[in-house]
Amino acid sequence: MFSKALSCELLWDAAVSGAVSERQRWILSTMQKCGPELVTMLWRILGNEQDVCDAYQDTFLQLAHFEGGRKPDHVKAYVFRTASNIAVSMLRRRTAEKNRLAGPIAKTEAIGSPATEMDCDYLQEALRRRIAQLPEQLRNVVTLRDLAELSYAQVGRILGISAGTARVYRCKAIQLLSMWMSREVGPAIPGGK
Repeated sequence: MFSKALSCELLWDAAVSGAVSERQRWILSTMQKCGPELVTMLWRILGNEQDVCDAYQDTFLQLAHFEGGRKPDHVKAYVFRTASNIAVSMLRRRTAEKNRLAGPIAKTEAIGSPATEMDCDYLQEALRRRIAQLPEQLRNVVTLRDLAELSYAQVGRILGISAGTARVYRCKAIQLLSMWMSREVGPAIPGGK
C-alpha cells in the first residue's frame, strides 16, 4: 500500500517539476522534504490509496496558491495542518455519504451484528470517525503524534505549543477516544461494558 502511495507521490513530483516557475521551486523542495512523512500520516488517517493521493495533491495545490504563491512562514506546519484538515474533511464526507445511503435500518443491523463489530475494518473506520470528531487541538495532536509519528517536540513546533502541552492534549484525546470506542464496541469485546 505504502509503495503505491509513494509511487503516486513520485509521479506527482515528476509531473509538477516542469510546470513550476523558478520562484516557486521551494514547493518542490517542500514536497521532497515532507512527502514521505505526509504520505504516512495520510495513509493512517484515510487508509485508501486514492484518497491519500487526492489529499496529497490538494495539500500541495493549496500550498502553491497560498496568498498568491507566497511562501508561508512555517511551511512544514502549514503542510501538515492543511493535509490533516483535508483528510478529516474527506472522512466526514465519506461518513455522511455512507449514512445517507445506508438508512437507519441498515445502520442498526450492521452495528448489531457480532461479526461486523469484531471486524477489523469496522473498528478502524469507527476510530477514524471518532478522531474526526475530536476538538481541533486534540485532533491535530493525535494526527501528528500518532498518525504521522512525529515527536512531541515536533508536534509542539508545528502547532505552536509546548511539548508538554502536546502530551496533555494527546492524553485527553486518548481518554475521549477510549470512552467513545468502548460505548460503540464495548458489548462485543469480552469484559467490555
